[in-house]
Amino acid sequence: MARKWLRSGVLIGALAFGSLCGSVVASAFARDYSAPGNSDDQVQGTIAVAQLPREAVNTLNLIAAGGPYPYEKDGIVFGNRERLLPAHRRGYYHEYTVATPRAHNRGARRIVCGGPRQRTDNCYYSDDHYTSFNRIVE
Repeated sequence: MARKWLRSGVLIGALAFGSLCGSVVASAFARDYSAPGNSDDQVQGTIAVAQLPREAVNTLNLIAAGGPYPYEKDGIVFGNRERLLPAHRRGYYHEYTVATPRAHNRGARRIVCGGPRQRTDNCYYSDDHYTSFNRIVE
């Protein structure tokens, strides 16, 4: 019986604390877990093709040509789980490796393109393994 009251007391305490902090929690929830479809406001900025590393330009050219790609995982679906890119249905985005000189693996640099394959007009560059993106512009 005492455990039941203890659990009830903890629940009541949590509810009371939640009501005191409700607005803070609600605003944090809205900010950190907003609905999909955030658009480009979470993309850090833009980067011109001329500003990209040479290897990224090579990757863009391979995407436009439809390959062949040097890495097995190039062209796989990018899930956008972090919701950093504008929201679209699963399968809209595909990821491609940008070679990193002196790297012993695929490195951290990627290009993610949305829409039909071989189109490069809706691509994003990440040099930090999807932590941030810049939209690629002509």
